[in-house]
Amino acid sequence: MNAWPALPLAEWADTYATLHRWTQVVGKIRLAQAPPVNHWWHVTLYVTARGLTTSPMPHGDRTFQIDFDFLDHGLVVSASDGEVRILPLAPMTVADFYAEVMEILDRMDLPVRIWPRPVEIPDPIARFPDDREHRSYDRDAAERVWRILVQADRALTAFRGDFLGKASPSHFFWGAFDLAATRFSGRTAPPHPGGFPNVGISVMREAYSHELWSAGFWPGGAGEEALFYAYSYPEPDGFSAGAAAPAAAFYHTGLREFVLPYEAVRQAADPDRDVRAFLQSTYDAAADLGGWDRAALER
Repeated sequence: MNAWPALPLAEWADTYATLHRWTQVVGKIRLAQAPPVNHWWHVTLYVTARGLTTSPMPHGDRTFQIDFDFLDHGLVVSASDGEVRILPLAPMTVADFYAEVMEILDRMDLPVRIWPRPVEIPDPIARFPDDREHRSYDRDAAERVWRILVQADRALTAFRGDFLGKASPSHFFWGAFDLAATRFSGRTAPPHPGGFPNVGISVMREAYSHELWSAGFWPGGAGEEALFYAYSYPEPDGFSAGAAAPAAAFYHTGLREFVLPYEAVRQAADPDRDVRAFLQSTYDAAADLGGWDRAALER
């Protein structure tokens, strides 16, 4: 097992596009069933020892959860009454995946209705029931991206432990297909201007209602290779000019955030140390320049 495997975008772009939409189908089921939580934290998926999970979701007096298993390559639907159904993960269209998942839920007496359209994807082409273009699934690529998420989740969860203020768990946002963890200053933020593709302004304003620093891992896209990222909202004066560690980190003017290329991390002598340095240095810049009450917020 390689804990930090290679993940060049060109080698798995088709699988990425398909898997992104599959996670949105499952994520929207959680959105439909889970009680609302601030900043949309109720819609995310979580990294597990085998893949990604919705965690338990209520359905009447029962609960159920849906898990991507990237070792045995199956989508596992489990209910609190003991019933389990498995959909093998293999090359199939988004339309077929959507139909199979909804049929499984119906057969388990767990019907769910979702808005079947991709979000945060420029030019999404088709609704889930109509998408017969995206159909790739490379088992090796799916396992590799999950193994990287395991490492990123471990780093983000450990870093969260140093903070006493309001902070999110490490969780996977299926909209952008990224793993993130967020710290908050405790103060409200100006209304977010929006700008994310296929995302309502009300969604963004709830997500960014309070001052924050956020960091995570994104497997790339739109010409960008996989990277760790960190940003602050609102971005304080001087943030982009600050120094970030390690040496491979820099402020990406196009993305408007600090980035640390994943390839630099996996080639590092101590990947854990470099990721920790990136998280700490970018948080320090956001908190110091933003005037956060660090004595009250940190251990």
